Amino acid sequence: MKKVWIAASVFIGAVGFNAAFAKDGMTHHDNHQHEMHMADTRISLGLPAQMKQHQLSNMREHMEAIKSITGLISENKFDEASKIAHAKLGLTADMQAMCNMFENKNFKSLGLAFHKSGDDLGDVLKTRNMNTSLRALNKTMQYCVECHATFRQ
Repeated sequence: MKKVWIAASVFIGAVGFNAAFAKDGMTHHDNHQHEMHMADTRISLGLPAQMKQHQLSNMREHMEAIKSITGLISENKFDEASKIAHAKLGLTADMQAMCNMFENKNFKSLGLAFHKSGDDLGDVLKTRNMNTSLRALNKTMQYCVECHATFRQ
């Protein structure tokens, strides 16, 4: 009889456990559906498909550069990090020309400020000061956050 009570208790517990998770899953699903239906209020750049893909590729390269810089800082390889900051995030002639192609003046100025901060980051990294380097990296990444919060492809 004791075994029957134990088995029944385990069964009831399992059913209750599954029901609780099913309800939680429905709530998560409902919230996700609600979020998907909310309008994206960011400003569209209205880019043609080919330019959109090129821009997205550039942003992925920027993220890869930031990941590399972060790793190099953690290993005290400031000179290597500085080179990457200047080459991949800095305001090179190519990046300046690309930013100047955009019609949206706010996007253009934000892009130019981002790339200028990449050069500033590269300069700060040369000092080998961990705290100022992290502050400069934070500033550069803040431009990423601001841009992605404001604009969409």
